[in-house]
Amino acid sequence: KTTMRHFRFATMLAGLFAVLAGSGAFAPAAAQASWKASDCADCHDKAVSPAYAKSAHAKADQSCASCHNNVAEHFKAQSAGEKGPVPTMKGRTAGDVNQTCLSCHETNNQATYDGSKHARRNVACTSCHSVHSPKSVTGQLKTKSDAETCFTCHKAERAKMQRTSHHPVREGRMGCSSCHNPHEGNRPKMIKAETVSELCYQCHAEKRGPFAFEHAPVREDCVSCHDAHGSNHQRMVKQKLPT
Repeated sequence: KTTMRHFRFATMLAGLFAVLAGSGAFAPAAAQASWKASDCADCHDKAVSPAYAKSAHAKADQSCASCHNNVAEHFKAQSAGEKGPVPTMKGRTAGDVNQTCLSCHETNNQATYDGSKHARRNVACTSCHSVHSPKSVTGQLKTKSDAETCFTCHKAERAKMQRTSHHPVREGRMGCSSCHNPHEGNRPKMIKAETVSELCYQCHAEKRGPFAFEHAPVREDCVSCHDAHGSNHQRMVKQKLPT
């Protein structure tokens, strides 16, 4: 099996080098750009998993060299029965990893990610997302839901969600991303609105007003009275209502 695999690699490399040599366009970057996930599947079956095969990355049939270094050199060494360089992510730091991802992902506010609190705390895209073994239906997250992913770092918010009065995150009817955009770098708390109150009004439209007699703290900010992540008091208020 190993001999046949080496023969296959050698044949593929020979064909690639012949085409590049004939076109006069031979360059290490060009050589690396041709390798697809399907070419790597013989050895890296865990990386090219069934979950990966259903992902957007697989459907786009992107080159492994889009995210990894030393791909062509690795194939060449393997075909010769040598160890060779190990393909690694492009860059070692969180910032380098993020720049690799951001070279393609520019929608959903990812373009402002560098200004976000996540970026300032050196959170890499791969801290939350898994390209090769995603567990979620959408978003290629490392867990089944966005809340589980967020709770790996946000322990205090996880504890609040266990309180008696809470948004239906535990029940699966909402997620952290219902209110927050983890890629947002322009708004406080990475929320999906200009202000907290505007965010709340998207669901609680009846609280928008105007009212004949308004309570000033209500008009200023919903979180003046409510804890959006959970409370042991009715209606998620921070303090027990007067009796």
